[in-house]
Amino acid sequence: MSQYRSDLLRVLSERGYIHQMTDAEALDALAAKQVVPGYIGFDATAPSLHIGSLVQIMMLRRLQQAGHKPVVLMGGGTTRIGDPTGRDESRKMLSDATIEANIASIRTVFAKLLKFGDGPTDAVMVNNHDWLGRLGYIELLQEVGTHFTVNRMLSFDSVRLRLEREQPMTFLEFNYMILQGYDFRHLSKTIGCRLQMGGSDQWGNIVNGVELTRRMDGQEVYGLTTPLLTTADGAKMGKTAAGAVWLNEAQLPAYDFWQYWRNVDDRDVGRFLRLFSDLPLDEIARLEALGGAEINQAKIVLANAVTRLVRGEEQARGAEATATATFARGGLGEDLPVLDVPADGVRLAAALTAIGFTASGGEAKRKIAEGAVRIDDAPADDPAFLIALAPGEERKLSLGRKKHGILRGT
Repeated sequence: MSQYRSDLLRVLSERGYIHQMTDAEALDALAAKQVVPGYIGFDATAPSLHIGSLVQIMMLRRLQQAGHKPVVLMGGGTTRIGDPTGRDESRKMLSDATIEANIASIRTVFAKLLKFGDGPTDAVMVNNHDWLGRLGYIELLQEVGTHFTVNRMLSFDSVRLRLEREQPMTFLEFNYMILQGYDFRHLSKTIGCRLQMGGSDQWGNIVNGVELTRRMDGQEVYGLTTPLLTTADGAKMGKTAAGAVWLNEAQLPAYDFWQYWRNVDDRDVGRFLRLFSDLPLDEIARLEALGGAEINQAKIVLANAVTRLVRGEEQARGAEATATATFARGGLGEDLPVLDVPADGVRLAAALTAIGFTASGGEAKRKIAEGAVRIDDAPADDPAFLIALAPGEERKLSLGRKKHGILRGT
């Protein structure tokens, strides 16, 4: 039996989302008796978020599934400053037009995972530039700055670790925690937001907002963080040797997104199903108990479930069909990357780089020397091998077990 009365905290606890809470008992009581608007902030530094943010998006989905109101806060204002948490360098400044374009692109993923509208539990998206952009400097110092001490600000990990590494921190970045705290106070005052959620590295910033809201308005609000999400081998979620695993199709094709989940460590399958799918817990328990080669079926269920949520049913089916054609039948799937080979052909090392499997000719030659490259599943060991194809002819190019593409004659 769950220790929580509310559906919200019971579901978050059972699925592994909870790391810390500011006042679990009071939040549980509030969620059991009324709709709780809760928010998570996302800065718009790129046209897409990556899967390191997916656990936060799924928390907003759980919030809505439990009968509460998700508030997606886009950091149109704070993106102009940069969160120093976990960073050794200042963030590159983006233009207003770039930030707005990034927000529009990022919204497309939220639209798939949350129901937006005007109802009491419908999701809303807000932009903190709407209020931070109008906030006068003297007003900020007088109303907000008096509630923060430099002594305490210097003690937060985001500041302390940067200084210990003797990496410069601008005064602009130093203000980030003040503005994030002000966001919580503003959302509490304007739309009744009572909960801020985020990753464990945001705990200090969230507590600042809880305390600021109490001091300025006498309003009790709450904070909740998730555990630091790493894979079974200790790697940070969302990063791979090939780069970030982006949520948007324009930044990462559905097939590559699907493959990331299909290839997770056996030990991560159950945890990822709980966090990133809507499958019932008893079904997840059955799948994670599978042993031997059968665990691969659970990984396919995981890949389909996450791809369906983030990319849609059609993309999930296409990615699985491509994987089946590529691996099970040795054929060429429709969603694989394609390199058009000119009439005079292309050298093997150049083809690896042109299709995106390697970053340079030197890396391509190393992979070939390691025996990691195949053409139509046959080893290819000569970097200078000339691949010449008739118009419309196709051959499969593979690097390792996970990267496959199509070479097509033009």
